[in-house]
Amino acid sequence: KKDIYKNRKKLIERSRDLYMGTSVATGALKTINTNVVGSGLKLKAAIDSETIGISDDEAAKVEELIEKEFELWSKDKIDNLGTMNFYQVQELVFLTVLLNGECFIKLNYFETPKNPYSLKLQIIEPDRVMTPSILQNDETIVDGVKLDSNNRISGYYIARKHPLDVSGNVETDFISVYGKEEQLNILHIMLAERPEQVRGIPILSPVIEALKQLDRYTDAELMAAVVSGMYAIFIESDKDNAQGSNIADHEVLDETEQIDSSNEETIELTPGLVQGLNPGEKVVATNPGRPNAQFDPFVTSILRQIGAALEVPYELLIKHFTASYSASRAALLEAWKMFRKRRDWFSSNFTQVVYEEWLREAYLLGRVEMKNYGEDPLLTKAWCGAQWNGPSQGQLDPLKEVKASTLRVQQGFSTRTKETVELNGGDFEQNIRILAKEYKLLDEKGVIIENAEDEDEVLEHNEE
Repeated sequence: KKDIYKNRKKLIERSRDLYMGTSVATGALKTINTNVVGSGLKLKAAIDSETIGISDDEAAKVEELIEKEFELWSKDKIDNLGTMNFYQVQELVFLTVLLNGECFIKLNYFETPKNPYSLKLQIIEPDRVMTPSILQNDETIVDGVKLDSNNRISGYYIARKHPLDVSGNVETDFISVYGKEEQLNILHIMLAERPEQVRGIPILSPVIEALKQLDRYTDAELMAAVVSGMYAIFIESDKDNAQGSNIADHEVLDETEQIDSSNEETIELTPGLVQGLNPGEKVVATNPGRPNAQFDPFVTSILRQIGAALEVPYELLIKHFTASYSASRAALLEAWKMFRKRRDWFSSNFTQVVYEEWLREAYLLGRVEMKNYGEDPLLTKAWCGAQWNGPSQGQLDPLKEVKASTLRVQQGFSTRTKETVELNGGDFEQNIRILAKEYKLLDEKGVIIENAEDEDEVLEHNEE
């Protein structure tokens, strides 16, 4: 895997360059980030009451308390700098993983006003994880990652400042994965593609060349179209008519607007240019033939290949749905296979891990009482059960989707809780509580709502 570590830095630099300067790359990463994380994955506590030995009612009360306490912490500025809440941190961490192939998060503990919890998250730039200069020959350190005798990651060497901000030797600190009391110190979230790989590579790596060349081609076609659109007339003067003629001295642009005003031989092209020439000079006309009729089919073909590599269908990659309903739905369904996979991966490796560390602090502070917590790993995991819900898939035809969801629940293929999350990312239990209040208010005010089945019959009749 030396090929990974040797080329990793260059791949990251090019990935960042594409994200900052290429529309397709920017759109692809933002599309993945928006659909996987969106405004942040939300906690839905799911305690295993049977394993713990408590009733479902007791578990429901504790779950409600945990969700309220977690909301108190997560909506506060919980990053090390004090600029982002937990949901904004999720977006930054996931985008960092996409751009760099990995992200490091150090767990710190210090008190801040209006927050009873001390847990803070420090997002570390992957460039800062590096092997110290004095340990370059240590075979147990791979690109800043320390391995123990079992070939398991034991910690990371992190530069105190970004290497580009320091002249000379870079000072580093060793951060072990776990502390003395088995407390997690640092998280390394990585997109691994090879066995025994310890550093990540950007998701754009397979398509970097295609994206860059496509960007260059687009710029060239755009410039050619601009030049072609500047219809120009050049007037040549022979020696006999040159005297007394001021055509050659005609100025079209002010010097401050010219690209190369210092060169007197430069002719600045502008729309409708009429330019005089010196005696003996001629202009050879060229026809760039722009706009190029083959531009769109060629770019479309390349974008389809890029989309296939990133698991983002062409329609979603460029946000252009012109095919049939079935084709557009198939594209969305295919994309959401990838989105759900990455969401499960991200929640397992980041949000769930952070949640377990937070729950540990909540228990130690006495804000959440949990029977037999910490006595056995099985019981501890049972208390830490949770679901992480993010953005919903959305619907091309809401009426069909709702009817399909209703049928799945009636036949026992799904649950109302799951279907609510899938349809709009909502919370079924919260919806029921709000609906109960609404129906009570309607009853008090004497308002009668028409039967939903009657409304469906009216809609079907109108469609016919």
